[in-house]
Amino acid sequence: MPHTVDEYKKLFKAHESTLLDEYFAFLRFRSISADPVHLHDLQACAQWLELLLSESGLDVELWDKDKAPIVFASDMRAGPEQPTLLLYNHYDVQPVDPLALWHHDPFSPKKEGNLIYARGAQDNKGQCFYVLSALRLYLQLNKKFPINIKWIIEGEEESGSSGLYNILKEKKEALQCSSLLIVDLGMRKPHLPSITLGTRGLTSLDIEVQGTQGDLHSGMHGGVAYNPLHALVELLASLRDSRGRIQVPGFYDDVASLKAEELAHINLNFDEVEYEEQFGEEPTGGEKSFSPIERLWLRPTVEINGLSGGYQGPGGKTVIPSKAMAKISCRLVPHQDPQKIASLLSNYFKSMAPRGTSVTVTVHEGMGKPVRTSANSKVAKALETALKEVFWQQPEYILEGASIPIVSAFAESFDAEIGLFGLGLPSDNIHAPNECFGWDRIEKGFLTICRTIDTLATSNSR
Repeated sequence: MPHTVDEYKKLFKAHESTLLDEYFAFLRFRSISADPVHLHDLQACAQWLELLLSESGLDVELWDKDKAPIVFASDMRAGPEQPTLLLYNHYDVQPVDPLALWHHDPFSPKKEGNLIYARGAQDNKGQCFYVLSALRLYLQLNKKFPINIKWIIEGEEESGSSGLYNILKEKKEALQCSSLLIVDLGMRKPHLPSITLGTRGLTSLDIEVQGTQGDLHSGMHGGVAYNPLHALVELLASLRDSRGRIQVPGFYDDVASLKAEELAHINLNFDEVEYEEQFGEEPTGGEKSFSPIERLWLRPTVEINGLSGGYQGPGGKTVIPSKAMAKISCRLVPHQDPQKIASLLSNYFKSMAPRGTSVTVTVHEGMGKPVRTSANSKVAKALETALKEVFWQQPEYILEGASIPIVSAFAESFDAEIGLFGLGLPSDNIHAPNECFGWDRIEKGFLTICRTIDTLATSNSR
């Protein structure tokens, strides 16, 4: 018989000290996938996960061992009559720059009250860890799962998931499932759980504006040579009109509005005062003809993520730089295609380049399509039941403005229901200095995963 939330809570409390030590060990791995220097750290982290899962009785394989390994664990003892749940997490983390803004070493986790500070504390090691703890202790308590379990933990989500993209076709049979649960999302308030019904898509690119072959003296050439920094600023400024509408021809052609039945499930409330208090800025970006929550969830964006060019050191250096660069990303909504949008932007920048300059565009790997899921799927209903039991609150249904590009590839590869879930908060500082995660959310995540497994099994037997 399934155990209650209180019984699982006692199980968690009985192992709490060991779990905290293991969580800290997980956070100490410098598993930064964007930097090749950390390949050994990625491999060591994957091997650590492999050992813990193997000791728990799961069948474990490491795929792409020579790169950032993909950890695949499974327990199929429930048999073909039972549903198969595939869980997804990642163990790689973002770079830590700017290091000077961290209060502690990013890879020496610190617990301050309820919060644990470290790179990856939330994204995604914290959320991965409560899944890890739930599967291991569930087996310890129950001896076996009532449904078939598969779990994939990749090591390149933060740098494009190229290894997982490349291996999906080869491992399609191993990854077959009836439900896929992506555990890499969040909620808007600490005591209000959420089920996410969609993420935006993503495409990103680098823009390089080239002028002369080398830097020039700004006195001897100013007013004659076209400054690539000026050219880049003009190009970027031309992306939007005064109302924030993107001016790239064709950018909005495929944007689809959410259907009334889909909107009925989603909580579109947005507290502008709370946003300003939390982040120190009014929510004034994007298209002014839409509300903040529409701009965050239902509208596409073009954002400038970085600019460089010319002298960056102290004091002055009066040069006209030979080139200037920018990093651009686009968040996309149904039914925009990432490759088409990248092509539209590339053509736009090249066609708008001022005379005397040339533009090169490099499109990044790891683009992903927008995803929408159903509130009526079995996995969503199981999550809803589990979250109500754990939080004593009816979960809200939301959308996510961020992207998990690999989800669309999963959706195209498998005929499976997809659930999107997580316990991240906007205040967790993911991708920023002083990232943190609450230990209470580790516990709640543990409880939610345990009860979701039980509920999926119960719903299948009806």
